[in-house]
Amino acid sequence: MDKSSRTDIAPQEQRAAWNEWNAAYREQARDVVSNRQAQVIQDWLTARAVNDAELIDVGCGAGWMCERLLRFGRVTGTDWADEVVERARQRLPEVNFIVGDFFALSIPSGRFDVAVSLEVLSHVADQPAFIARIADLLRPGGLLMLATQNRPVLERWTAIGGPTPGQLRRWVDAPKLRSLLGASFDIIELTSIHPVGDQGLLRLVNSRKINRALALVCGQQRIDRVKERCLLGHTLMVLARKRAR
Repeated sequence: MDKSSRTDIAPQEQRAAWNEWNAAYREQARDVVSNRQAQVIQDWLTARAVNDAELIDVGCGAGWMCERLLRFGRVTGTDWADEVVERARQRLPEVNFIVGDFFALSIPSGRFDVAVSLEVLSHVADQPAFIARIADLLRPGGLLMLATQNRPVLERWTAIGGPTPGQLRRWVDAPKLRSLLGASFDIIELTSIHPVGDQGLLRLVNSRKINRALALVCGQQRIDRVKERCLLGHTLMVLARKRAR
């Protein structure tokens, strides 16, 4: 089932929607998917000994991920949900928050070592331009750590319906994500997290009865990791390096 939105939503309507959504769902608490995304990002940064770096969180919303990134260096957060970002600025004065349209922000090219973006790509009308803009802000060899909703899984999960008013939604699948990154990045790792879905083949894959039986033999965690490697998770997560030209 296609759960996309139209693409001609006015910027002011989108801004209002994200101010409201962040206030309701991200300022007070994070769900299991967001916390897992954050842990994957932190693990990638730790494994690469990132320290004293320049990092940017693109689409930072309430700034909760910015706070986690501070241990790795100096953090800039960008979003156009002005009300939410202002509250984040008061809470996290050590983060450089910039409010506005990501495509129009005055930020020097090649400034950052790491760019992080959690569930933003699917809410952008011009996705190739979004990836190109991130690439422009990274130095050659800089790292992109991106999470985005996994279209073929979420379209087969009844827990998620259509987009809310004002929300632009264009989910992607793994081949589309690879294509978007191909112009500027070399992919280091592409995986998924948090298996879900209850329609089509996923109804069988995520059957509680079948999973309980299999877990007796190999454990539920191992089963879930296999599903994630097969890209059957809620979120696609990619670690990529900007190609040196």
